[in-house]
Amino acid sequence: MDFLAHGPDPSSGLLKPLVGDLVPWLYADSALWTTVGLLGAGIFSSRFLLQWLQSEKEKQLVVPAHFWHLSFWGSTLNLVYSLHIDKLPIILGCCFLPFLYGRNLILLKRSKHQTLRAGAGARNDGE
Repeated sequence: MDFLAHGPDPSSGLLKPLVGDLVPWLYADSALWTTVGLLGAGIFSSRFLLQWLQSEKEKQLVVPAHFWHLSFWGSTLNLVYSLHIDKLPIILGCCFLPFLYGRNLILLKRSKHQTLRAGAGARNDGE
């Protein structure tokens, strides 16, 4: 365990020594950061409640579009907050999610666009 005593100071975080001078606001301790963290957790968690309520309403399992919007924005705020916390396990746990949920939003937009085009084609074929 001697190697732990001679390594970098773990309280300095992972990114702060590298970019702390460029973005000092990211590492400032304030109520704003607590608010960002709570908003991210709240938005991300609310997606499950809204998905459950929609499934109950429709009497079947559904994943409505707002689930993916809440996932994206909640995970984005969580990522920003994890950069503020500056601990590697938290950053790694949050860094890929906005990209995954963003991709789902792109696919959702494409499928809606294709559905609209297919619907318009079906109306034209029936005329």
